[in-house]
Amino acid sequence: MWAGVLLPAGAQMIPPPMKQAPSGPKVETSAPAPSRAQDSARSEDLITDTNVLRRIDSMRRASTSRLEEIQTELLTLKSTTADKRRERELVAELGTLRQVDSLRKARSRRYIDSLKVNAKGFPVAPHNDTLFYVYTKLGPFSPQERAQLTEEKIKRLEKAVFFSPDSLRIYPSEQSTDLMYGEQVLQSISENDALWHNVSRDSLARLHRQRIITAVQEYKQQNSLLNIAKEVGLTLLVLIVLYFTVRYIIKFFSWVRLKLLAKEGTWFKGIKFGNYEFFNEQRQLSAVLLLVTVLKWVVVLLAIYLVLPVVFSIFPGTQDIADTLLGYVFNPLRRIALAFWNYLPNLFTIIVIVTVFRYVLKAVYSIKEEIRAGNLTIDGFYPDWANPTYQIVRILVWAFALIVIFPYLPGSDSPVFQGVSVFLGFLLTFGSAGSLSNIVAGLVLTYMRAYKIGDRVKIGDVTGDIVEKTLLVTRIRTIKNEEITIPNSSVMSSYTTNYSTVAPTLGLIMHTGVTIGYDVPWPQVHQLLLAAAVDADVLTEPAPFVLQTSLDDWYVAYELNFYTHAANKQAGIYSRIHQNIQDRFNEAGVEIMSPHYRAMRDGSQTTIPAGYLPKDYEAPKFRVDNSGPTP
Repeated sequence: MWAGVLLPAGAQMIPPPMKQAPSGPKVETSAPAPSRAQDSARSEDLITDTNVLRRIDSMRRASTSRLEEIQTELLTLKSTTADKRRERELVAELGTLRQVDSLRKARSRRYIDSLKVNAKGFPVAPHNDTLFYVYTKLGPFSPQERAQLTEEKIKRLEKAVFFSPDSLRIYPSEQSTDLMYGEQVLQSISENDALWHNVSRDSLARLHRQRIITAVQEYKQQNSLLNIAKEVGLTLLVLIVLYFTVRYIIKFFSWVRLKLLAKEGTWFKGIKFGNYEFFNEQRQLSAVLLLVTVLKWVVVLLAIYLVLPVVFSIFPGTQDIADTLLGYVFNPLRRIALAFWNYLPNLFTIIVIVTVFRYVLKAVYSIKEEIRAGNLTIDGFYPDWANPTYQIVRILVWAFALIVIFPYLPGSDSPVFQGVSVFLGFLLTFGSAGSLSNIVAGLVLTYMRAYKIGDRVKIGDVTGDIVEKTLLVTRIRTIKNEEITIPNSSVMSSYTTNYSTVAPTLGLIMHTGVTIGYDVPWPQVHQLLLAAAVDADVLTEPAPFVLQTSLDDWYVAYELNFYTHAANKQAGIYSRIHQNIQDRFNEAGVEIMSPHYRAMRDGSQTTIPAGYLPKDYEAPKFRVDNSGPTP
């Protein structure tokens, strides 16, 4: 009868075990000290598990009550007239109940063992030193509330002046085993508590009693007057040691300061970068003395900071402060060291990538030097393209290297890092629009080969020599030593005259002009101009030549043309040629002027040179007619 009623019900109430825990005389589960903060999820799981255990325990109590009734009835039957049939029924029912109770205990133990795999109870830790854990609910109290109440009662027990370990007794009852000190119940241990630890209630109660007694005695010993006096004396000793330590640290740095002042003329001679003196002797000494002063106070503050945890660790009540202060220093250092250790593989990867790209650039550089020197010739690629092309290739190579390295940089996967990268890219894109146009124009000008460094050019209305050519600007120095900077975009939008491109080979044709009246024969003018085209920078081959560019009303325009390789000396050459022209014409008695004048002369005389007139030519007579009417 009982087998058919209790066993199926028990099978429905007790869930199957999740995982079989190892059996053995395990007294206390090893659980890490959990956080004292509220953990609703864990509390709910523990309450659910303890509700199951309570249903199991209610089954046990019902079974125990029925067992007591059967045993009482059997004793009654034996003391009265024997009813053998009823006695046999009761004995059979008693065997069935004991079998069901044995199965219930076995399944309860398996269920609790399965819970131990992931369960983490609530600690009873009066002074952050966990004595034991509470896993199950008892009556209306949750495991967390039971742990807090027991912890508070132990703390009150520690403050008892006349504490006696013998007064902490164990009182077993039908439902639980109580730990009591006088009339106060410190903890009630249920059957489920014992099942959690695979021991009996009495064994678990004795274990908890011993741990509570040990904790209370240690607390009273640590807070005794003798121990407090020892702690105060030790604190004073530590402070005295700190005082002398700080004193000698200050003395040491004062000695270092005097030593540095004594070596002012020997150790400190200033720091120079090229011709610029970055630090003179006095400034260098002042910087070192400032560094020594800062280092002195850093060492003093560090010594004080490291002594404070030692002072706090002397007193049991302030040991947590000592751990916290030490944690402020060592926890960041440990995290930094651990982060650096974990980053080492990425660091080695970056080093390998940078090394590979450096050797790639070295190979490109050697090719560039061969092309620039003319040892390596590539059709359609000019030697003066070597340097700018190398600069472009180097930028592209390092940009590609940065793309490869970027995933290995610390924090590259951080949203903040990515957001800053996008923001900087946005700024560069919109803030460098004008610069990008200059860069593109500079690249185009480089490969157009419009000019090179040292060429004499005319860009717009600016004439001078190219002194610098970058991707952004072109700098020109005029013959008056004026340095003019022109953006490359402006160079592209204007015209450029290069005087030096063919001057070394074909020669630059320089020209200057004079205007002479029709009364001077043109062969004489040609002869005088060619005679004036003599200078160290003027070529004899090809020979100078003269062009008559126009026949104007009163004069003829003559243009003297001559060749030179010195395109950068045009101003000096023009000046000397003009001097020669004046000398030659003055020596020949020919005036250099553009006749535009009035002369009182016989208007009948022709202006044609005499060499072109007939030998018998005679100018008409000047005739005056006075036959008009008289006034």
